[in-house]
Amino acid sequence: MINHERDKNEVNMKEYIKKLYKDSKETYFKEMDLWLGSGNKKIIVTVNPETLMLSEKNNNLKKLMDSKCASLVPDGIAVVKASKWVKSPVLERITGIEVSEELLMLANKNKHSLYLLGAKEEVVSSLANKIKVEYPSIKLLGYTNGYVKDLDKEMNKISKLKPDILLVALGIPMQEELIYRHMNEFNKGIIVGVGGSFDVLSGTKKRAPKIFIKLNLEWLYRIIKEPSRLKRFWNSNVKFIFKVRKEK
Repeated sequence: MINHERDKNEVNMKEYIKKLYKDSKETYFKEMDLWLGSGNKKIIVTVNPETLMLSEKNNNLKKLMDSKCASLVPDGIAVVKASKWVKSPVLERITGIEVSEELLMLANKNKHSLYLLGAKEEVVSSLANKIKVEYPSIKLLGYTNGYVKDLDKEMNKISKLKPDILLVALGIPMQEELIYRHMNEFNKGIIVGVGGSFDVLSGTKKRAPKIFIKLNLEWLYRIIKEPSRLKRFWNSNVKFIFKVRKEK
């Protein structure tokens, strides 16, 4: 029974890679603009090796990725390379921070409403203040840090506000599980789990230097800055590469 389940998961991993958005970043951002204007619901899942490795164990993460309203974007150079190995190539990376920045610009341009959930209080409050100054046309409905006692109760409250955009920064898989549990309470807008993006957007942390981004070495920069990430990198990126190569 265990072996059959493992085989099933391996096939699903390749299928998820094949579901990734294939076109350019620029085209994807235009699609986001259309989604916001349509009043429909879309859940963006930024897919990197950790996402796919966790999907083998986390049923709610799988269900979210399989849902009809989910849009899977390739966040991570290893995922981009894997897409070529399974003969379903994507054009380029689309990172969570880039999605977040574009959504803020679109919200400001079209006066959309926004809610921020996650990160430490000083981080999310700093981001909220920054948005009020730099994106004055955004209707900021509120913000909540990621350390409140009852996140499910918080999501209930947020769903009643009907935001056009909900950014959830709790880290994987916590943010995806929370989104999955409450996705049916939202009937419009874009919801996206953005990991540690609030730290960068608020200015609390700096994104990797441009040369690292250009060379697709942001993962290396993070490890240099936070050596404790090395084990996490091994369990996600390295094992992912071995697994996909083996499947291939």
